[in-house]
Amino acid sequence: MVSQAIMLGIVAGIGILDSRIFGALMLERPLITGLLVGLVLGDVKQGVIIGAQLELIWMGIAGIGASTPPDVVTGGVLGTAFAILSGKGPEVALVIAVPIAVLAQSLGVLVRIVNGYFMHKAEKFAAKADFRGVTLMMWIPPVLFFLSVFVPTFLAIILGADEVKGLINAVPKTILEGLGVAGNLLPAVGFALLLDMLYSKKMAVFFFLGFLGASYLGLNITAIALFGACIAIIIHIVINNKSEVGQGARVIDNLTEGEIDFD
Repeated sequence: MVSQAIMLGIVAGIGILDSRIFGALMLERPLITGLLVGLVLGDVKQGVIIGAQLELIWMGIAGIGASTPPDVVTGGVLGTAFAILSGKGPEVALVIAVPIAVLAQSLGVLVRIVNGYFMHKAEKFAAKADFRGVTLMMWIPPVLFFLSVFVPTFLAIILGADEVKGLINAVPKTILEGLGVAGNLLPAVGFALLLDMLYSKKMAVFFFLGFLGASYLGLNITAIALFGACIAIIIHIVINNKSEVGQGARVIDNLTEGEIDFD
């Protein structure tokens, strides 16, 4: 269990460093962390299923400006891990992951406050042309971010796995089923948050086309995405053709008016 706890802590650490060091490779997303947790715990199938469920919830969450969203890395890793260890599946993950993410958010805010100190220290080192000091101040914040998810994840797995499993087993089946139904509604919140950022009057018609295709034609997401890609290509071709026709018309007008001299 200790080795698994360490590996899960590293998975969480890699996720939190994704957009800070690795260039936003989407390693922090629950779909990826769920797969990695499944590999560590020996149940890849459940890891992918649970990760996909959590992805639906948090797909619309984004840190904008000074706002700090829930920590989807810690929530995703621990939610998936406890669900696999308890053997109860996605329903448990949905119930556990959300409050863990909200709690871990506070720790993330604390790390950001502390990192502000090192930013000012880096400015002082830069004023003195002390590049070694600047480099050190640049690497301390990522280390603190790594520890902010590694330590809670490690301790939670070591100290809480058996307790969480016993607690889940003690919960009546009817309550778990009710939580599962409630958890299935949470993806709608994730889609609503995403739609709130993307929605515009010009693009609304495409949203309703996709909705009608899914509701009345029974198309799955892949089919709707392919139809959307075809429509986008058609619109692109039509716009280019109109642009070429417009340029041709202007050339003809110029020739008619004698504004182009071929000599």
